[in-house]
Amino acid sequence: MGNLIGRGSRARGAARSPAQKTRPTIPTLHHKLYKAILKEDRAAIRVLLRSHPVNQPITVLATSSIYKLMLAQTELAVPIHLAAGYHKAQSLLCLLEHGADPDIRDDKGRTTLHLILLQWPITSSTWTTSDATMQKTHIDIQRNAVLCLRILCEHGAQVNAQVDKGNKGPETQGPSLSILPHSDSPAKDAGEAYMTPLHIAAKALNAAMVEMLIACGANVNCAVSSTGYTALKLAVCTASSKAGQVLDAGVNCIRLLLTHGAQVNAQDHQGQTSLHEACYGGRQAVIELLLDFEADVNILTNKGESPVYMFLQRPSNMGGAAVLSKLLGRTYPLRLTNHQGVLPAVIRLPQFHRLRQTLTRLSKKPWPLQDICKRNIRNTYGEKRKQQLRQLLPDKLWNSVYGCQDVARLLR
Repeated sequence: MGNLIGRGSRARGAARSPAQKTRPTIPTLHHKLYKAILKEDRAAIRVLLRSHPVNQPITVLATSSIYKLMLAQTELAVPIHLAAGYHKAQSLLCLLEHGADPDIRDDKGRTTLHLILLQWPITSSTWTTSDATMQKTHIDIQRNAVLCLRILCEHGAQVNAQVDKGNKGPETQGPSLSILPHSDSPAKDAGEAYMTPLHIAAKALNAAMVEMLIACGANVNCAVSSTGYTALKLAVCTASSKAGQVLDAGVNCIRLLLTHGAQVNAQDHQGQTSLHEACYGGRQAVIELLLDFEADVNILTNKGESPVYMFLQRPSNMGGAAVLSKLLGRTYPLRLTNHQGVLPAVIRLPQFHRLRQTLTRLSKKPWPLQDICKRNIRNTYGEKRKQQLRQLLPDKLWNSVYGCQDVARLLR
């Protein structure tokens, strides 16, 4: 009897084997779908989706550094998020054709479009001849990322969707320059909460990405609901940081946003404009670009701080006398203290005692009506239209409007 029972059990086991082969276990199914996405095997993906709903997460091992960053070392991911994170364009297209939701969110409230931008490849502009193979690899990765972004936009991804932080997850930084610390910036706490894809692209100073998103309908003036930061403010923040100045980056991205209608005088929840941020950073190219687009130097923050006040907060800005002169030439009245009566940090230092005396004298001296009119003309027409005025005004009058030598001489 024992032998008969044993043979029967083996027979029953043998009978179950074919069924087991045709019905893979859930871990096996997930692993196969994961591998098919990485290999961009569209035929295998189609077959596996018959057994696994396209918008249901799969469990995989977080063995890749990219995968760990994207999922914060969790083991669950929706297939479309995997395809986007790894920039697998063919897998992404296949999943979308089979009903994948491009706006489905991960446990940190990020859509597929957010994940693509957060995993945007970083490329180098200083390749050597020995880097030819690596350069080609990076170019291919970049091309695939652009293709994935285009595919998502063409399939109706919500380009203005904000990161939903209802489920709090660890903050991650965006690509490119934004992975570097911004400890010297008033906007240093700008995480990804409630950002749109354009915010992420602007913070990364990726002009090509910004241009593509705007072409796909991104709202250039959408503000992050938690901070009030616009894409312009985030781009200026990164460009004005130490990393942005050292790498001489971001001016083209800022100009792109401005030419597409970014409101240069938009204020965040603290009352700061992009010019406040740029003046604190002290980068001349960024300050002058904002002034060219008619940034208002007389707007005060909630604390009563003007752009000039922000510029005078950092001793490292004192090498830019020409910038300070240009700002002062557009400022009236000159307010040296904030609402609490506190002076900016620079002119409280002993070595800048003379500058403090000069600025105090300027702040107490009423401007003649003629100078106020000149200031209003400069603020109204900015730098970008001053050559048009040159055709309309006599040379002597034009020179008096745009010449700031009187202020520059006082600062020496």
